[in-house]
Amino acid sequence: MASGAIFSSLRRRRSPTLDAFLAPVDLSDVALVQTLLSVAREIVSCFSNRCFFFQRKNSLSLIRRVEAFQLLLEYLRDSDSGSSCLPPTAVLCLKELYLLLYRSKILLDYCAQSSKLWLLLQNHSISGHFHDLNQEISTLLDVFPVKDVLLSKDIREQVQLLQKQSRRAKLFIDMKDDALRILFFSFLDEFENGRIPDSAELRSFYVEKLHIVDADSCRTEIEALEEQIVNHEGDIEPTISVLNGLVAMTRYCRFLLFGFEEDELGLENGSRKKPKKRMITREIAETFFTVPKDFSCPISLDLMRDPVIISTGQTYDRSSISRWMEEGHTTCPKTGQLLAHTRLVPNRALRNLIVQWCTAHGVPLDPSEVMDAMGEGFTTACPTKAAVEANRATAKLLIQQLAGGSQAGKTVAAREIRLLAKTGKENRSFIAEAGAIPYLRNLLSSPNAVAQENSVTALLNLSIFDKNKSRIMDEEGCLGSIVDVLRFGHTTEARENAAATLFSLSAVHDYKKIIADEMGAVEALAGLLREGTPRGKKDAVTALFNLSTHPENCGRMIEAGAVTALVGALGNEGVAEEAAGALVLIVRQPIGAKAVVNEEAAVAGLIGMMRCGTPRGKENAVAALLELCRSGGSVATERVVKAPALAGLLQTLLFTGTKRARRKAASLARVFQRCEHASLPYGGLGVGYAFADNSTTAREASFAGDVSVPMSISVL
Repeated sequence: MASGAIFSSLRRRRSPTLDAFLAPVDLSDVALVQTLLSVAREIVSCFSNRCFFFQRKNSLSLIRRVEAFQLLLEYLRDSDSGSSCLPPTAVLCLKELYLLLYRSKILLDYCAQSSKLWLLLQNHSISGHFHDLNQEISTLLDVFPVKDVLLSKDIREQVQLLQKQSRRAKLFIDMKDDALRILFFSFLDEFENGRIPDSAELRSFYVEKLHIVDADSCRTEIEALEEQIVNHEGDIEPTISVLNGLVAMTRYCRFLLFGFEEDELGLENGSRKKPKKRMITREIAETFFTVPKDFSCPISLDLMRDPVIISTGQTYDRSSISRWMEEGHTTCPKTGQLLAHTRLVPNRALRNLIVQWCTAHGVPLDPSEVMDAMGEGFTTACPTKAAVEANRATAKLLIQQLAGGSQAGKTVAAREIRLLAKTGKENRSFIAEAGAIPYLRNLLSSPNAVAQENSVTALLNLSIFDKNKSRIMDEEGCLGSIVDVLRFGHTTEARENAAATLFSLSAVHDYKKIIADEMGAVEALAGLLREGTPRGKKDAVTALFNLSTHPENCGRMIEAGAVTALVGALGNEGVAEEAAGALVLIVRQPIGAKAVVNEEAAVAGLIGMMRCGTPRGKENAVAALLELCRSGGSVATERVVKAPALAGLLQTLLFTGTKRARRKAASLARVFQRCEHASLPYGGLGVGYAFADNSTTAREASFAGDVSVPMSISVL
């Protein structure tokens, strides 16, 4: 009867305690009655005077039934003959009633506190839950042994009346509410067909019919719908794609109907109002934090459902790497190496480990599902035309505000463009096409810290779409303004996001030299690498790595102090891999090798990474030492081969390192051996020293392809 799952589709907000789903045991009849009475009273006191915007009739009907049970329980408590020596059947019914009362409380609380739009969308489903509860109450009353329990005439009549009412009750769906639901979907259909609904009709629906009267309440509705997307389960309607469309439409209405005034109050004079993150349940949030790093896709950072290996040996989730390739990329996202082919090989060993971990932690894993239970659908569901058109209409409103609104309004618009550009290449494309970039560039020099931070982050998110990189670089003064934010930004986050923007833009080879030549850019990145937060150092080192892949930038990076900063970063676990990877590229040129040799801590730092670094860090460290010997002449070679414990570390790496690390270690070991047996101290082992496994031509052809560093960009 009530032993089923408690409304799987209603698991939102805070979870009820375990006691809600277990009937009380080892209680005397009196204690059982008292416990039930407390629950019934709580329901009546909390909800009898509550205003239910939707499901009003169903809610009031359920509350009246609980009131009838309250009268019965009060009589049993006060009557010695009624509460003592209850028949076994009556005790079982009361224990079943305990579950029904708690389910009633959960359902009523859900209807009282949930988003209006979500209740509207779930009108049929929630009405069905009320009907199911009523049916179970009816069954319980049919089983309850009224004749065997000593009840007064009035109470007996109340119970019998409740029995009759429950038997006659039918599924009730409020037709007025359902008409609103149909109207809601009709607006979505208009967007789907490329038309924008009439603003007067939208105002009538949201303001007059739903009483969503200001920007704040509209924003609350949007966040509630986004929460449902995160919590979405496969058997719940509407689908994620439809929900995304409804969110986009409601976001459009927020600015169309309520403008920017409500937000301006919180953004005047630069007061900080951070963009709200979408809401997620605590259980899902805890899952995010406990997924092992090796089980997460380097692209999406989510738990891999179908791990596959690409030609560079890196592992990604199939859906993420497939999208990457479909977008026209021909390199490995993590290492930057060119892909020899596009075949995807299942990583069955890792897959088995993930399955074991999921089983142990109760995490659902279905390899046939494209979207997982941890919210991936929010960012990866294919957008419907309705969502795209609604977002396009919203972007136009925001750009109009950027063009002619108040300072606070522009700040709000920049924040919303930042959020809109977080997901979907379609959003990033039409935002830029609509002309947002020039206005965002102007805000980069704003004295308002929030405006500056949101505008540079919006440009970062837009730059992830490849076509937008050229739009940003071609916009006069935009690169210089981004560098100015990196150098003098009002907030730490603004400076960090400016560095990340430079990293994103430098993915285009032709832009690497332009960025490096921009006054103060490399110096600011080096400064952020030395003194920034952990995240700032990560942004800076990845940007410096990208710039180092252009051979002509080597001298500029030495001059700007980037080499010194990279050597110093070798001792920082969070950025050591990337720093060593950048040094590999720099020391391939004699001028770079000389600069690194002049850094006292360089060789010692690389040796330390060979000893204690990650597998990738060890790869980059031994590769940097090898390149230093090749390009740095006898002085560099002598310093490397005389480093303490080098021979032992090379031997260890030859047996335990990755394939690439073993190859580099073998080459460096040959250098070590030849120097040990040379008649003249290290004579002739400079630039001209050749190795069988690396010709000059091959090295030039794969200048950056043999360095292993993470290369992902996060939207913010």
